[in-house]
Amino acid sequence: MEQSKSFILQPGVKWSATIKKGKSIKLTATAKGANLAMMLFNAFDFNEKYNMPDTLKAQYTSCLKKGNVLMSDNGRVLASITEDSLGWHDTISGYTTRELTDTKYGKTSYQDQQNEWLRSGQENFMIEMIRNGLTNRDFAPNINLFSKVSCNEKGAMKYHPEHCKENDTVTLRLDMDVLVILSNTPNPNDTSNVYSSVPVKMEIIDTELADLQTDYCANFREENKRAFENTYQYYSLF
Repeated sequence: MEQSKSFILQPGVKWSATIKKGKSIKLTATAKGANLAMMLFNAFDFNEKYNMPDTLKAQYTSCLKKGNVLMSDNGRVLASITEDSLGWHDTISGYTTRELTDTKYGKTSYQDQQNEWLRSGQENFMIEMIRNGLTNRDFAPNINLFSKVSCNEKGAMKYHPEHCKENDTVTLRLDMDVLVILSNTPNPNDTSNVYSSVPVKMEIIDTELADLQTDYCANFREENKRAFENTYQYYSLF
């Protein structure tokens, strides 16, 4: 029987939890212009984490969409994008820093603004990493869900502010036991000088594991199926 737990990730919020394989995370933008930064780690071994270069080169892409998998640096599948209304999620922009946030939106602090102060992605990630036994040495590339950032022929990056619409969704199936860390903070390439952060609805849903013969993500690329085989072999040793 399918079970679902849901809650709202408010603007500026940070969040982390270990989620078992066989679950999916469905994320829904409650308004246009959402950006949700995400890091992923193997829950059993934090040395294994989302590997941006391998994920992109193995799937011949610079962005993520339905069918793509999020590979670890051990060639395994941490998560798969099983549903997606946007067709593009940013992999190259990184996260906001305190310096960027102060320069772009005006300097704020908890002492002066209390809970209205403007959080940065870097600080949010750092706090959640420390809570889970990680340190700043464990920082790794993140994914910016809901955002589109493209590059021209000269390599200049362009943020597309109209990309994410209200009620756009993306669903990630957890194919390993994964520590998920989220920061609901602006995309670093957002050109607006207004701190934009949209509440995002998050649902955690029971899901079947991938059948390698029929699963869309497993068969999206040959490299994906090999990564799934590596993942299932890894769990066979437990």
